[in-house]
Amino acid sequence: MRNRARLRVLALGHPLDALVAARGTLFVWAPVCMAGGIGGYFALPQEPGAGLWALCGLGLALALAWAWRAGPRWRPLALALALVLGGGLLAAVRSHWVAAPVLGHRYYGPVTGRVVALDRSLSDFPRVTLDRVALSRIAPAALPARVRITLRSRLPGIVQEPGQVVMITAHLSPPPGPAEPGGFDFRRMAWFDRLGATGYATSPLMLWQPARGAWLGRMRMDLARAIRARIPGQPGAFAAAVATGERGGIERATADDLRASNLAHLLAISGLHMGLLTGFVFAALRLGLALIPPLALRLPAKKIAAIGALAAAIAYLALSGGSIATQRAFVMVAVMLGAVLADRRALTLRSVALAALIILVLQPESLTGPGFQMSFAATTALVAAFGVLRGRAWGAAPGPLRAAGALVFSSFVAGLATAPIAAASFNRLAEYGLLANVLSVPVMGMVVMPAAVIAALLAPLGLAGPALWAMGLGAQWILAVAHRVAGLHGAAVPVVTPPGWVLPTLALGALLLMLWRGPPRWGGALVMVAALAGWMQAERPALLISADGRLVGLMTPAGRVLSSATAAGFAARSWLENDGDAASRAIAAARPGFAGPRTARSFRLDRWSGAVLGRNIALDALNAACRQNVILITSAAAPGLRGPCRIFAARSLARDGAVAIDFDRARLIVRHADQVAGQRPWVHPARPAYRRRQTGGRVRPRSP
Repeated sequence: MRNRARLRVLALGHPLDALVAARGTLFVWAPVCMAGGIGGYFALPQEPGAGLWALCGLGLALALAWAWRAGPRWRPLALALALVLGGGLLAAVRSHWVAAPVLGHRYYGPVTGRVVALDRSLSDFPRVTLDRVALSRIAPAALPARVRITLRSRLPGIVQEPGQVVMITAHLSPPPGPAEPGGFDFRRMAWFDRLGATGYATSPLMLWQPARGAWLGRMRMDLARAIRARIPGQPGAFAAAVATGERGGIERATADDLRASNLAHLLAISGLHMGLLTGFVFAALRLGLALIPPLALRLPAKKIAAIGALAAAIAYLALSGGSIATQRAFVMVAVMLGAVLADRRALTLRSVALAALIILVLQPESLTGPGFQMSFAATTALVAAFGVLRGRAWGAAPGPLRAAGALVFSSFVAGLATAPIAAASFNRLAEYGLLANVLSVPVMGMVVMPAAVIAALLAPLGLAGPALWAMGLGAQWILAVAHRVAGLHGAAVPVVTPPGWVLPTLALGALLLMLWRGPPRWGGALVMVAALAGWMQAERPALLISADGRLVGLMTPAGRVLSSATAAGFAARSWLENDGDAASRAIAAARPGFAGPRTARSFRLDRWSGAVLGRNIALDALNAACRQNVILITSAAAPGLRGPCRIFAARSLARDGAVAIDFDRARLIVRHADQVAGQRPWVHPARPAYRRRQTGGRVRPRSP
C-alpha cells in the first residue's frame, strides 16, 4: 500500500499535488517553518524598524487569510509562510519584552542584591547571581536587572542561599562580546537572561538581610546539602545535581571527565531525567493499581498513572529550579502525558512537533542554544528510528535481548543525531561516548532516578537512608565510568568550528530525511553530504586580536601561535578550540611565530610585518614604527596616532570588539566582532574613558 501511494504521488502532474498527498503528515514541519523565521531574525545584521515589522504583521495577516481561502494545493504554502513570519515576529517581541538595562562601563565598588542562583564558573570558583541590584553612583533607572559575580576570595563568606540580601565589593563590566568575529556571543544569552553585568570579587560576601520568601529555593539548597551530607565526595555532588539541579559541588575535574566521555548531559536536568522520573512514576502507579483487582477493574489505571506522573514532573520542575532545559523537558513530557490522557499514542513525531512549537512560542531564543537543538535532534531521531523498526522482526527477539538491543540502538541513534551539534558547539567529539552511555544510562534509569523518587517518598518518615545509599552507588558507578572513559587515548577529538551555514543546512537535510515521505526524502542525504563537505573545508582567520589588545593569535602550519601564555585566557581557549587545536595555552605560546620581548612581540604575516606592543609604549615609538605594510597592535589608548600602518589600539578595540584578519591577494580583510554581530539590542559596545598622562610621554588607560 505504501509503495502504491508513493507511485501515485510521483504520477501526479502538478508539483503541489505532492503536498496534497502528504497533507496528513505536514504538521511535523510546523516547528521547522517557525524556526526558519526565528533563525532569520537572529541572523539579521541590524534590528528592523517599526515599519518593517508592521509590513511583516500585514504579511502574516494576508498569509492567514490566504490559507483560509486557498484550496488544498496552496494552503500548505500559505500556512508555512504564516509560520515563518510569525516566528520572526515572536522573536522580535521576545527580545524587546525582556529588555533590561546593561552596564555601559567598568565599575568597581559596593554591590548589594538578592541571591537568586548559585553555581561554579569555568575556573572552578563559586559564582552568585543577584537581582534587585544596587550600585553606588548608578541611577536606579540604569541599574542592571541581574549581575553575576565570581567569588575569588580565599576568606570564608556567608553560607549563601536564595533569598538572602548580600553586600560585596566587586569589579563589574558589561557582558563580554565574542572572542572573535562570528563567535559565540555571550551578550545575546545574557540579554535574554536579563543579565546586565558580570564580574568578580576578591572580598567575601557579607549578609545584609536574612532570606525572606524564596522558600522553594531554600528548600532546594537544604535538600542538596542533605544529599551531599549522606553521600560523601563527588558522588554526593552528582546525586545532588541530579535531584535538585544544584551543581555547586561538582569539581572541575569531574565536569571535565563527564564532558570528555559525553556524559555531561547527565548533569543537566533535561529530557532524560524528566523522562526517567515520569516513566518510573507512571510504571509504578500503573503496576500498583494492576495489583489491586477491584481498582484495576473499575478505574482507568493508565490515565491515573499519567496524572500521577504529570504531578511528579511538576514537582521536579519546581524543586530543580526551573532552568530553561528543565522547562523544555517538562513541556515535552507534559505533551506526551497529555496524549495518554487523550487516548493517543504518546511517542509520535506529532507530539515532538507540538512540544517544539510550544517552546518556540514561549522562548524563541532557545532555538539558538545547543540544549534545544540536541534535545529535539535526539528525540526526533529516536521516534523516527523506532517508528521504522515498529512491527518488524526486531519485536520477535527474546525479551532480555530486545531490551539490550534497544538500549544500544537508542544510544547509537541519539549519539549520532546530537554529535554534529555537540561538535559544532563544544569543538569536540567523544570517541567513546556510545560506550560510556551504554554503561551509564541504564544505571541512571534503573538505580539513580528510582532511588531518588523512593528517597523523596520516605524522607518524611526518616527512612530515606537505604534509597540514598543505592543512589550513591549508582552515582559512583557513573563517575567511575566517566573517569575511565575520559582517560582512554583519543577520548575527545578536537573539531574545527564550522561556517555559520553548515549546521542549519545539516539539520534541514536530516529533517528532510526523517520527516518527509517518499523518494524526495533521499535528497536530504545529499544536503547533509554537502553540509559536511563545507564543514571539512572550513578555514580559520590568519590573525586574531583580542578585544583588549593584549593577545594576538597567528595561524601557522604548526597551528595557532599565541603572543602570550597568560593574557586573555578565555579568548585564547576559545581560539584554540575553534581551530580544533587541543594544545594548551602554554604550548601554543611556545610555537615559533613571534619574536622579541613580551612588551614588543614582532611577527610576519604574508607581505605584512606586525608588532604587539604593551600598554606603556611611548607615542614617539608608535609613530616611528608606523610604516607602510605594518600592523601595530597595542593595549594602549594611542589617541591621535595617524600614519600609513594599520593600527589596532585599545580605544578602537573596546569600541568594535575582537578582530579577525585574512588576505585576498595581499589585501587585508579586517572584520570586527561588533560589525559582524550587527546593531542589535544586545550589542552594547563598552565606553571606556581614557586620559593621557604626560609622564614619560606614555599613554595609559584611566583606571576604572
